Amino acid sequence: MNNIKKKHVIKIPNRTTILYDNKKNILVIIGPLTKKSINLKLKINMLKNKNEIEITPISIIKMSNNQKKKISALQGTTVALIKQIILETSYIYYKKLKIIGIGYRIVDAEDYINKLLFLKLGYSHPIYFKVTANLKFFCLKRTKLFIFGNSYTEITNTAAIIRSYKKPEPYKGKGILYETEQIKLKEGKKV
Repeated sequence: MNNIKKKHVIKIPNRTTILYDNKKNILVIIGPLTKKSINLKLKINMLKNKNEIEITPISIIKMSNNQKKKISALQGTTVALIKQIILETSYIYYKKLKIIGIGYRIVDAEDYINKLLFLKLGYSHPIYFKVTANLKFFCLKRTKLFIFGNSYTEITNTAAIIRSYKKPEPYKGKGILYETEQIKLKEGKKV
């Protein structure tokens, strides 16, 4: 490790396999659950004896002088992306949503197979939400929804979209909340 900082080195877990194509600069990460790939903008060194990856400051794509000044930031971003993909191939992520309010519920639990979520949220019409193939839903009660899968960003984005259909209001606390979310209730008008 000549001029590479310790923060630009990633340790590879035992149950994860890393494949790297020098010519196309593609890194393939194979974990116990799935495999994912990433196109890299910087050159990397595979240290087989230490089971580590070094992210070098050497760029593969053409960069302007202004972009070359930000190469350290690009190194950090690449390290974060590779670590995230290693975690996504090894673990299942989940988000819990709870629905609070009279009449607010998940109506059709059997439609998860068709990847269609059917919500009643106090509007004059029901809300249908089409789910991507990578995610799975589980409904414990009619008011609790579990979203799980391998992609952290996809799960959090889907949970945020579902939550946006009925954000919790500050006076009674009705709406769709994350499991750990607490609503600070405001005091209403006094007569």
